[in-house]
Amino acid sequence: RWFVSLLCEDPSVKPLPATGQAVGADVGLEHHLTLSTGEKITSPRHERRDRAAPARQQRRPAKKEKGSANRARARLKVAKIHARVADRRRDSLHKLTTRLVREDRTIVIEDLAVRNMVKNRKLARAISDAAWGEFRRMLEYKAPWYGREVIAVDRWFPSSGLCSACNTLRDTMPLHVRTWTCDCATTHDRDVNAAHNLLAAEPAVTVCGAGVRPQRSTPDGQSATKQKPSRREP
Repeated sequence: RWFVSLLCEDPSVKPLPATGQAVGADVGLEHHLTLSTGEKITSPRHERRDRAAPARQQRRPAKKEKGSANRARARLKVAKIHARVADRRRDSLHKLTTRLVREDRTIVIEDLAVRNMVKNRKLARAISDAAWGEFRRMLEYKAPWYGREVIAVDRWFPSSGLCSACNTLRDTMPLHVRTWTCDCATTHDRDVNAAHNLLAAEPAVTVCGAGVRPQRSTPDGQSATKQKPSRREP
């Protein structure tokens, strides 16, 4: 495979008319994206759908002699399968992110620590297949093209366990709980409620400038990541 990169100006890419519309977007595994409008976009699960083919092909190189042409051809077949899965995933992400930046003026997402989340052995494969980091990267570079804005709410914001109706916060919210009822008698869908809370947090994040993570100012005027205070501090 050969790749050519060209740097040019596309006259068709220009800021779109302002819509005045903002949307909260909560990523997940069962549904790739849940919007504050109530729409749920099913995850394509490209790697899971094609899991049998690479598993079968990956066993074949081990049966070939090292350094032989047969082993090289077997490895090439495995690489082609993985490339096809990656191409399908990238294509679906491009279509989804382009649609979002065209339809909405502001997209509010959550600042997820994907690198830490994939350390969970039970969910690492599904999280990697969902490509949450690539989804955010595409949104952030496409939004300026069309005059849109992407806002990332702090990762510690309790979007799932916070009632969007009365702001009551639940102590725990396990992953297997998909619907729950608040003390105010409001029944929430976990993902839709999270999207509503992300959208509601957008004005505060915009004003305070805490879109990515909490920060503090250092003596030289530069910003630094907020550190945990020591026990000796009052």
